[in-house]
Amino acid sequence: MTQADSTHRKVRDEAAQWFSRNRDPEQGNDERRQFEAWLAADASHRSEYGLLERMWSAVDLIPEQRLRELCTAEVRTLPVPSRRRFLQGALAAAASVVLAGGATYLFDPFSLRGESYATQLGERRQVTLADGSTLDLNGRTRITVVYSADRRLVRLEAGEAMFSVTPDKARPFVVEAGPGRITVTGTRFNVRRDVEDARVAVESGRVLVAGERGEASRPLLAGDGVRVAADGGVGPVQRIDIASITAWRQGKLIFNDVPLAEVAQEVSRYREQPLRVAEEVANLRFSSVFRADDTNALLTALPRILPVKVRILPDGSSEIIPF
Repeated sequence: MTQADSTHRKVRDEAAQWFSRNRDPEQGNDERRQFEAWLAADASHRSEYGLLERMWSAVDLIPEQRLRELCTAEVRTLPVPSRRRFLQGALAAAASVVLAGGATYLFDPFSLRGESYATQLGERRQVTLADGSTLDLNGRTRITVVYSADRRLVRLEAGEAMFSVTPDKARPFVVEAGPGRITVTGTRFNVRRDVEDARVAVESGRVLVAGERGEASRPLLAGDGVRVAADGGVGPVQRIDIASITAWRQGKLIFNDVPLAEVAQEVSRYREQPLRVAEEVANLRFSSVFRADDTNALLTALPRILPVKVRILPDGSSEIIPF
């Protein structure tokens, strides 16, 4: 846990404790003054406390019978003082009712600021979000998830992810990936963020892709793909082989008549050091299937398939050159 995360958790817990104390009818003036001093000490204190107040006010929207059911249902126990037990249940009840499109979600009201996930080289991981959506993360991927009243936002900071989104027309699911922005209500799609661009491929449903240029969003249907360039321009929608693009989920790399330059770019994502390709052979076409966790096998096989050879450079990286 980073220092920032530790500080945030401390403020969050303090806010919850004060929120509980302020609903104690026996609270004295001294304790109230202590609270006011805590509230004024830092802007983050007021922000966290305001979040709890908004969550609490949501209880008024819940029918009494439903509120009783939610408060008596099993909720996750937090390591907090016993005087917060009822508060925890009521806040969970309030947070569970998001009256949008008839959908009901159960959020942890003390973690609405966001969630972060990261994977290492060669690691694949699946995470389930609070709304029921699932994310399959490829290696070297970093994402941050933030919920708000009108949307569900995922920032893909690096790497690649397959999204299976729980439908909610009133609260769109938005993915920000560098120069690209993808908006959906419920679908399955893959997003890959490289250093200079982002690529989107749709397995099912419909998505809208926009770039930083401010051009009109491009609609994509199942089997469609698009590239968002570094300058924010959205390229033409193309038909793609979604099975090949998402083969990384099974630990495979599938190449179907693609330029060697593209092969090198893809393989580099699975190696400690990048794989380079000489300009003279960059446009040679290549087709094959390899394991993502054994890219050395691909380098061994290349000279048997194409008129090339692989040399090791002083920095430890490899380069494909003419034979």
